[in-house]
Amino acid sequence: MTIKAVVFDAYGTLYDIQSVASVTEQAFPAYGEVITQIWRMKQLEYTWLRSLMQRYADFSTVTRESLAYTLEALGLSHDASTFEKIMDKYLHLDPYPDAKATLAALKESKRAILSNGSRNMLAALVQNSGMVPLLDAVLSVDDAQVFKPSPKTYALVEQALGAGPDEVVFVSSNPFDASGAKAFGFKVAWIERVTGAALADETRDPRAISPLAMFKATRLRPDPFGFDPDWTIGTLSELPSLLAGLRMQ
Repeated sequence: MTIKAVVFDAYGTLYDIQSVASVTEQAFPAYGEVITQIWRMKQLEYTWLRSLMQRYADFSTVTRESLAYTLEALGLSHDASTFEKIMDKYLHLDPYPDAKATLAALKESKRAILSNGSRNMLAALVQNSGMVPLLDAVLSVDDAQVFKPSPKTYALVEQALGAGPDEVVFVSSNPFDASGAKAFGFKVAWIERVTGAALADETRDPRAISPLAMFKATRLRPDPFGFDPDWTIGTLSELPSLLAGLRMQ
C-alpha cells in the first residue's frame, strides 16, 4: 500500500484538550472540570452551526464565543485578564506523551496537521510545543472557510501535499472527524481514547456522572453513520508499526 502522507487532527489527537482544565480550575476553583467540558462541547457545536449557516469565523473567534457562553451560563463573573489567561492555554496545550516520538518515527511519509484551528493558533501551538521540525505542513480550515467535517476541508490535503485520498492515512481521536475523513475517501485510523467498557464504568451510577464522563459519552464514542475507520488504535504510539505493516502489503 502506498502511503504518501499521514495527516493528523490536532485537538484531542496530538494535543490534549483536557489540559485546559489546569487553568480553568485555577481561575474558578471547583468549576474547572465543568467549564472545560461545556467549553469544548459548545466550541464544536459552534463550528457546525457556523458551517451550516455559512457564517464562517475562525477558530479563535469560535473558541472565544464558546468560552464566553460557558462562563455566562454558569454565572461566573470574570475580568478580561482572567479570560485571556484561559484562552492562552489553547496556544500551549499539552501534547500527548507519545506525540513527538510517533511523528519522528513516521519520517518516511509526509507528516501534516489538518485542523479546525486558525492559522495563527496552530502556528503558535506547534512552535510552543516544539513540533515544527516534525511536520511537513500545518493546514488550517481557514483556507476552506468552513469547518470539519466538510469535504472541502479534507480536500486541502491533496492541494497542499499532492497526495490523493487513497494515499493518505488520516488520524483522529474525534469520531465526527474520523467519519468525515472516511466519507471523503481517506484511510482512517481512529484513536479510541475512551473504550466502551471504561465509559460504562464511569457512568454506572447515573447520580454521579461527572462532566468529563458526559463529554466522553457525547463526543468520544463512534457515531452510527456507516463511515467506520479502517483501524482502531488505543494510542498514537501504535501507528508506526501499523503503517510499517501496510507498506509491506
